Amino acid sequence: MHNQFFHSNVPVVSVNQGYLPRPHIHQLLEKALQSPLITVVAGAGYGKTQAVYSFLQEYKLVTIWLQLSETDNLGSRFWENFIRAISLSNQQFAAKLADIGFPETEWQFDRYLAIPNEDIHLDRKYVLVLDDFHLIYDKAVLRFMEDLVNRPYLNRTTILISRLEPNINTMKFLAKGLLVTINEEELRFSKDEITDYFHLHHINVSSTVVAHIHQETEGWAFAINLLSLAIKHDPAGAAYARSSMKLNIFKLIEHEIWRTISLELQRYLIKLSLIDRWPRELLSELAGDTDLIEEMERIGSFIRFDSYLNAYLIHHLFLEYLVAKQQELSEEEKKEVYAKAAQWCGKNQLRMDAVHYYEYIGDYQKIIDISYTFPQIMPDDTATFLLEILDRAPKDIYEYYPNAYAVRTRLLLNLGKFNQVFAELKVIQATFESQPPSEFNRYVLYGCYNNLGFHGLITCMYTRRYDFVRYFEKAYLCFLTGNFRASSGPVNIVSLGSWVCRVGTAEKGDMEQFIQALTQAVPYMSNCMGGCAYGMDDLARCEVAYFKGDLQSAEQFAYQAVYKAREKKQYEIENRALFFLLRIQLFQGDSAKIGEVFHQLHAQLDEKAYIHRYTLYDTVTGWFYSQIGQTHKLASWLKNDFEVSDLNTLLHGLEITVKIKYQLSEKRYPAVLATVERQENSQSIGRVLFGQIHLKVWEAVCLYHTGERENCFRALEAAYNLAYSNEFDLFFIEMGKDMRALANAALHIPTCPLPRSWLEKIRRYSSIYAKKLTTVARYYDDRPRNRPPHINLSWRERKILIGLSQGLTREEIAHSSSISVNTVKAGIRSVYNKLGAINRADAVRIAAMRGIVTSEG
Repeated sequence: MHNQFFHSNVPVVSVNQGYLPRPHIHQLLEKALQSPLITVVAGAGYGKTQAVYSFLQEYKLVTIWLQLSETDNLGSRFWENFIRAISLSNQQFAAKLADIGFPETEWQFDRYLAIPNEDIHLDRKYVLVLDDFHLIYDKAVLRFMEDLVNRPYLNRTTILISRLEPNINTMKFLAKGLLVTINEEELRFSKDEITDYFHLHHINVSSTVVAHIHQETEGWAFAINLLSLAIKHDPAGAAYARSSMKLNIFKLIEHEIWRTISLELQRYLIKLSLIDRWPRELLSELAGDTDLIEEMERIGSFIRFDSYLNAYLIHHLFLEYLVAKQQELSEEEKKEVYAKAAQWCGKNQLRMDAVHYYEYIGDYQKIIDISYTFPQIMPDDTATFLLEILDRAPKDIYEYYPNAYAVRTRLLLNLGKFNQVFAELKVIQATFESQPPSEFNRYVLYGCYNNLGFHGLITCMYTRRYDFVRYFEKAYLCFLTGNFRASSGPVNIVSLGSWVCRVGTAEKGDMEQFIQALTQAVPYMSNCMGGCAYGMDDLARCEVAYFKGDLQSAEQFAYQAVYKAREKKQYEIENRALFFLLRIQLFQGDSAKIGEVFHQLHAQLDEKAYIHRYTLYDTVTGWFYSQIGQTHKLASWLKNDFEVSDLNTLLHGLEITVKIKYQLSEKRYPAVLATVERQENSQSIGRVLFGQIHLKVWEAVCLYHTGERENCFRALEAAYNLAYSNEFDLFFIEMGKDMRALANAALHIPTCPLPRSWLEKIRRYSSIYAKKLTTVARYYDDRPRNRPPHINLSWRERKILIGLSQGLTREEIAHSSSISVNTVKAGIRSVYNKLGAINRADAVRIAAMRGIVTSEG
C-alpha cells in the first residue's frame, strides 16, 4: 500500500519500456523508506540506479536526485551541481543555497540546515538520492555529505547509490538499526526474472538456456541485457553470445549495440562522451534538427532520461566504451562540443563547468569574463581553481589578454597572499610604466593600479600606510584616457569585513588619516568600477561617530550611506548602514523605528544580485536578538560552537561577533574566553583596532562573571587604553547591565587605575542603555512591528515620552538625547498637553493605549 506521505512535485516520465518491474526490490525499498538512510551498493551493471529510479517513479515521491561525477570533488563545483538539482523542484530554496556558498565547516552547515525548514512540509515524504557516491573523494565534499546524512529531517530519507561502501561515518544509524543496505545479492536477477525479462523483449528461450545464462552471468543485469540483444538479433547464436560476454564485454557492446545504430548516432554518442553531464537542452542543441535523440532513446537501458535531473544518463560501461573511441573525432569536432557545453553551462549558472570546458578549447577570454561574475572575495577553492587554470595556461595569454594580469593578482589577493601579490603587482607596474603608452598597456596598468589600491586598503591595518588613494587615482586616470568600459557585476560590489575602518592602532590621528584617504579614494573607485564602494566613506564616518557616542552624526552618515549605496547597488554598504541605524534606534529605545529598519533589511532579500543577502540578514538580525536577549529567534547556524579556522578571515568577523554576543547572552563565558584568545591575532578581528577593543571588553565581562576580578580589571584597563584617545565609549556602553555591574565594581576599588569620572559615565550610560534594551525586548515579545502612533508628537517630544516610559529621570533623558534638563522639562509639559495627561503615569498609560510606547515601560 502506498504511504499517504508519498507525493511528487517533479515531472514524471515512464520508466524505460525495456525495464522489468521487480516487485521484491520495490518491497525492500518501500520498507527501507521508514529508515533515514539507505545504501544501495553493488558493482557496475547491477541496475542500482534503474531499480531506485523505477521505485521512486512508481511511488511519486518528492525527490531530489543528484548525479555525482569526479568533477564534484571541487566544493564550489559540487555546490553548483547541488543547487541545480534542488532548483528543479524548489527554485526559491536553490536561490538561498546559492547565497550561502558551499558549507565547508560545521557552522556553515548549520546555516544550510536553517534554510530548508521553511520549505519542508510535514505531510510529505522527501527523498534525496546521491548517485555514484563512490566517485567522491574530496574531504570537504565528503564531510558535507556525512553531515547531510547524519542530520536528517524527520520526513526525509537519503539514498546513497555506490559501487563501493560509502566513505562516510554511518555508525550512528548502524548502531540504532536505522541503516538499510541493499547489495549485489538482492539486485541479482533470479531465473524467473531472467525468463520474465526475455519475455518482455519477446524472446522465447528454454529453461535450460535460462539456467545456463543465470549460471554464467550470476544474475548480472548488464550482461543479461546484452545477451537479450544478442539473442534477439540472432536466436541461433545464444551460445556464441554467452562466450563473447565472457571474453570481452566491449566486444559484445560493439556487436550488439554499436553495429545496429546509424553512423550519425555513433559519432553523436562519442561526442557526448566528451562532457560530464547530459541535460536535455544541451543534447538537443548538439543534435541539431536531426532525429538523433529519438534514435538514441531506442538503445535501451544503456541511455535513459531522468526526469529528476531533466537530463540523460549513460551507463558507466557504455560510457567507458565511448570514451575509448574519442580519437575518432577531429580536434575541430571536439572543440565544437566543448564550446557548446561551455555556453550552455554559463547560461545555466554552472560556472565552474563552463570554465572547465573553456580551458579545453583555450578560450581564456571567456574564463576571465566568468571570473568577473564572482564577488570580490570569492570562496578559496574557487580562487584556487581559477588560479591553477591560469598557471596551466600558455604563458603568452598575458600578451593577448590584458586583464589576465588583473585576474591573477586579484585571485592571489583573495587567497591572502599579500606579499606575493604586492611583489607581482610592482613588477607589472614597473614593466608597463616603462613602455610606450598603448591601449593594451593602459588596460594592464588600470587593473594593476586597482589591485594595488585594494591591497593597500586591506593591509593598511598592518602597515599604517594610508596612501592607497594614489593607486586608485592612477587607475581612474587610465580609465579616463583609455577606450574601455568599467567592469560590471558582482566584482564591483565592495565586500566589507567586520569593520569598515581598517585601522590597527590606537594612535591618535590614524583613524582620521584612514577616513581622509578613503574619502579621496571612493570617487575614483566608484567612477571607474561601476559604482564600487559608493557610500563607503560615509559608512566609515558613521562607524566612528557611533562608537564615539555621537548618535546624531552617526545617524546622518548612515542615511547618506544608505542612499548612495542604493543608487549604485552597493548592497553590503547598505546592509551595514542599516545595521548601524538598528543600533542607533536600539540605543534610543525607539521600537517603531527599529521596525522600519527591519523592513528595509528584509527588502534586501529580494535583491537577487546581492549574493550574501541571507547570510548578512541573519547576522544583523542575530546581533539584535542577542542584544535584547531573545536568542531563540537567531538563525540556528549562528548558535554553533566555534571551530578553528572555520571562517573566512577576510570577511566573516562580523559573524564571529554575533556568535560571541549569543554566547554572552547564554552566559557561556568560558567559550567566549576561548574564542577571544583564538581571535587576538586574526585578520578579521584581532588586527583591527575596533576588534581589539571588543575582544578586551568581552574578556573583561567574562572574567568578571567567572570571579577573576584582578584579570578582569586588567582587561578593562587594556580596553580603556585602546579606546580613550578616540573616546570610543559605545564599545563599553553596549554591554548594558554587564558593564554597569563591572564599572560599579571598579568604582569600589580604591586602587583601580581607571579614571573615576570615566567609570561613572560608563556606569550611568550603561544603566540607561540596559533599561532601553528591556523595553525594546518587551515590545518585540508582545507587540507587532511598525505600529503607527496616533498622536502627532514632534521627534524630540517622542524621545522624551519614550524616556518617561522607560523610567528614566529628567537628567538621564537629557544625557541620552543630548539636550538640557530645562528643554526636557518643557518637552514633558508639551507631551502632557498633547496626550491630555495629568502626570507621568497617566502619560505612559495613554501613550501605551494609543500604541506610541509599550505599557510595560
